[in-house]
Amino acid sequence: MTSLPKCSLCGGAMKAGHTPFTIDFEKGVVVIRHVPAQVCNTCGESWIEDVTSAQLEIRVKAAQSGQRQFEVIDMAI
Repeated sequence: MTSLPKCSLCGGAMKAGHTPFTIDFEKGVVVIRHVPAQVCNTCGESWIEDVTSAQLEIRVKAAQSGQRQFEVIDMAI
């Protein structure tokens, strides 16, 4: 049986889940919901993988170019 990875903050077990991601930039705020991540069962800390981070960066840049002060994006869609 394979053990789950451990949280680097508290040592709890990490499992696949989702987390919100928020970025506040100079002219607005972007909230991205349902971002795939590894989430700690104990402290709730979440870790986003590099591939997902690259996708977040693309979505944030697109939102910034839209000139909106606030935008909510659902990653699950």
